Amino acid sequence: MRTLNLGILAHVDAGKTTLTERLLFSAGAIDQVGSVDAGTTQTDSLELELERGITIRSAVASFAIGDLAVNLVDTPGHPDFIAEVERVLGVLDGAVLVVSAVEGVQPQTPLLFRALRRLAVPTLIFLNKIDRAGADDRRVIEAMRRRLAPGMVSMGRVVDGGSRAARFVPGSVDDPAFRSSVTEVLAEHDDEAMRAFLGDGPGPTDRRVREILAVQTGRNQVHPVFAGSAAMGVGVEALVAGVAELLPAAGGDPDADVAGRVFKIERTASGERVAYVRVFDGTLRPRRRIRIAGSSEAKASSVAVFAPAGAPQRSTAAAGEMAKVRGLGAVRVGDAIGDSRADPSEHHFPLPTLESVVAARRPEESGRLRAALGQLAEQDPLINVRQDDGRHEIAVSLYGEVQKEVIQATLERDYGVLADFRDTTTLCIERPARTGEADEIIRAPSKSNITGRSSPLSTNPFIATLGLRIEPLPPGTGIEFRIDVEPRLLPLYLYKTNETLAAQMELYVREALEEGLQGWQVTDCRVTMWDCGYTSPNSTPADFRRLTQLVLTTALERAGTWVCEPLADLSLELPGPTAAGTLAVLGRLGGRVRGQFSANGLSMVDAVLPVAQLRALQHRLPGLTAGEGVLETRFGGYQPIGGTPPRRPRSSPSPLNRDEWLASLVRRG
Repeated sequence: MRTLNLGILAHVDAGKTTLTERLLFSAGAIDQVGSVDAGTTQTDSLELELERGITIRSAVASFAIGDLAVNLVDTPGHPDFIAEVERVLGVLDGAVLVVSAVEGVQPQTPLLFRALRRLAVPTLIFLNKIDRAGADDRRVIEAMRRRLAPGMVSMGRVVDGGSRAARFVPGSVDDPAFRSSVTEVLAEHDDEAMRAFLGDGPGPTDRRVREILAVQTGRNQVHPVFAGSAAMGVGVEALVAGVAELLPAAGGDPDADVAGRVFKIERTASGERVAYVRVFDGTLRPRRRIRIAGSSEAKASSVAVFAPAGAPQRSTAAAGEMAKVRGLGAVRVGDAIGDSRADPSEHHFPLPTLESVVAARRPEESGRLRAALGQLAEQDPLINVRQDDGRHEIAVSLYGEVQKEVIQATLERDYGVLADFRDTTTLCIERPARTGEADEIIRAPSKSNITGRSSPLSTNPFIATLGLRIEPLPPGTGIEFRIDVEPRLLPLYLYKTNETLAAQMELYVREALEEGLQGWQVTDCRVTMWDCGYTSPNSTPADFRRLTQLVLTTALERAGTWVCEPLADLSLELPGPTAAGTLAVLGRLGGRVRGQFSANGLSMVDAVLPVAQLRALQHRLPGLTAGEGVLETRFGGYQPIGGTPPRRPRSSPSPLNRDEWLASLVRRG
């Protein structure tokens, strides 16, 4: 049986979860269609999802279309949970992007579509809510061609749109209008279709047109557009046929070495960790040792394959399949399973740009709060939990206020911890201003941070030698680590292989860069290890880990840093008469216009704005534009902050204050 891992994506409230219910019902996987409003949907099982009527965590449900087994993944639509969407995109074979036939292209729609195109996920479009007042499929399709991609292929026509009698009539090449419109789009990428479009002959058959359409859909050259009403079941049958016919099934070699990826973590009522794994190659079997994240090993205690109702239950997951796996220890979301070819690509959705301090209302529950937040971070690694032992505070990075409210409610309902969040603050970063280096030698007097003078009272407290250099890299590069040391100087008796040593040293470097000179995470830099030494068997990994913090912080002080604030790229669609007033407010908020043009009574503006001011603009836009302004936002990188840079309190003493830092290490054991 072939397998298709299918994602359902949409802007919030476009009808994504309702469509998921209809697909499951039409395939016979469920007996009745659940309701988002009533909290009876198959994939929204969390109490908070049922209460709020939104998807918070991805869910997997399976059904069959003939000989095709479909694993349907329902993803969040709210922008605060965009990281959850990112984890799913890399494990999909195809997707359905749901767009409202009333609201059309909404702010989240282009972001999701660009991500699908970038990762080469073949995508169908489903225009939902054609039975609602104001529905206009032609207007929305033209908007999608203008704002998403020109290769939108309408797969039929809407009759009586905007009324309860609305229906979708699938097209056929026997219809000259349909044949002409489809062939015209296909001709852009296919010579056979071009000849048929330009020639006088009968042209390709319906079957041949659909074969060409399937090929171009698989290449992301075109995007077939279906329409209907998920709530009423209209047009769903045609969409199901399109999914089976136009989207490519999963590939992979079941006889190859195991290669997979964890895309979700959940815990059972007893606290056991369960990993959701997509297998790309090989066959995942229980009680077989496999590599996790390229280094550690684990043995799956059980493997439960997702399969349609009625299919035999299997405990081995072959290439192309998804499974729930237990026994993988401390595995995290995004970890590669087995072959490193399944390593996750770098994050293209932005990291969280907000942070809030959270504290237990009852001080005696602080320990439970830390443990609960740690488990939530397992499910979403981009929710960074930072603990300040000195101030007894915990800070959590966030995407938005809705996410903060969900975390707060989850802590209370699932963990019994009442917690209060302070107002959110903007998360900045630090970048090295220039190159700096430092070193510490075994038992040698340490050099002071600036002058280089030795102090007989301050010696290297660790049984290791380490020299590190940090240098700036272009914005957006991230952190690079290199080793430029003679092999004989490397402590391979501790790390066994050069690869393991490099991986561990990079972890130490990243840990040391979590808090820079002003307390923000340091990034966009290259760290080079240029000296190393040890005393066998006395040197330990702990010596190298702590020495990395000390040496790298000293090198960073010598390099200096720029504190940079996050930016948002804006695309504004404004009624012409309101543009001047809106842009004036944008300027007062610190925004910059990078481009502007007007057409059909609208002004299209490309601008950039500090994230700290984004909410103010969002709140004022409806009043400035009589409710007709449209704002689309994307992560826009970072810019240096002039004047006195903002500081963030460190979670622990700085290695630059050696005595206090060493004392804190003793306290922490």
